[in-house]
Amino acid sequence: MNYIGSKKSLLQFLEESIYQVAGKENFTFLDLFAGTGIVGQHFKSKGHSVIANDLQYYSFVLNKNYIENHKVLKFLGLGKDLEDLKNIEYEKRADFVCEFLDNLDLKEGFIYKNYCLGGTKNQEFKRQYFSDENGKKVDTIREKIEEWKKEKKINNNEYYFLLTTLIESIDKVANTASVYGAFLKQLKKSAQKEFLMKPANFVLNDNEHSVYNEDIETLVETVQGDVLYLDPPYNHRQYAPNYHLLETIAKYDNPKIKGKTGLRDYSNQKSKFSQKKEVLNSFKNIIQKAKVKYIFLSYNNEGLMTEEEVKTIMSKRGKYGIFKKEYSRFKADKTENRNHKANSVVEYLHYVECK
Repeated sequence: MNYIGSKKSLLQFLEESIYQVAGKENFTFLDLFAGTGIVGQHFKSKGHSVIANDLQYYSFVLNKNYIENHKVLKFLGLGKDLEDLKNIEYEKRADFVCEFLDNLDLKEGFIYKNYCLGGTKNQEFKRQYFSDENGKKVDTIREKIEEWKKEKKINNNEYYFLLTTLIESIDKVANTASVYGAFLKQLKKSAQKEFLMKPANFVLNDNEHSVYNEDIETLVETVQGDVLYLDPPYNHRQYAPNYHLLETIAKYDNPKIKGKTGLRDYSNQKSKFSQKKEVLNSFKNIIQKAKVKYIFLSYNNEGLMTEEEVKTIMSKRGKYGIFKKEYSRFKADKTENRNHKANSVVEYLHYVECK
């Protein structure tokens, strides 16, 4: 998934820097602004137990699969619905279930009726986030997944795996420039293709992992571990409106929506790290309350907090240090890019060895 602030290109830098300070010993890794979970997945693959968290529900769903899931999914409860499933070996059952969902008869549901041209042609706002066929398909699959869960035919691990697969699959055919703050007037080539439920694979291991969907300032008082990694929003841009449609698919709660883009209410999901008046107090609170040995903060030279402000706050917990690396910025659309001062930014990895 093309995600604002993704650290995919910086994973090696993060691993080398964190290991240099905390060592490679098997530590518990806390990723409490997890996003798509790319950093937590990386450290999970290195053998560490991971605790992940994000305020956005779609992020919670992704992390429930990629972080918390760590054993083969057997889909034992679907034997009656999918008779041939009993003849499929456990390791291939996820593929079989996804193929079954791909071939259901299509229905018209909330996504089609509110975010596709066919469903909105007679409404005040005509929207085209997905092709009509993909809109109907996401409704059909989403309703079937929920039906299976309510009837207890799938467990939580299987439920979040299927939701993650749906979210990532539909995202690949979204008719947007990158994020969901707007849709394109004409269906682009990738949006014209029918999406397929390609299984969202996750790392298998013997470690236990935990995932939360809470405000970090509350959660940081109750969880504990060795390494706390923080990757909060850097600027005024809120994540909720940029990924509102993924939130709605994840929750499938038929929300009240408004305006040209069909935006759902996100007043309870606004990050203090995107508000100049709130960011420093929130950061101080987290740093002071964290029950860990090491704290690392990913930030860049264009963030709301200055390098000196971060240093001052983190130094109060112990020995402070910093790593720096230049990298290419996230580009959501051409108009936005023209407003940027530079094509690259300097990523800071601040850290403190807690007393």
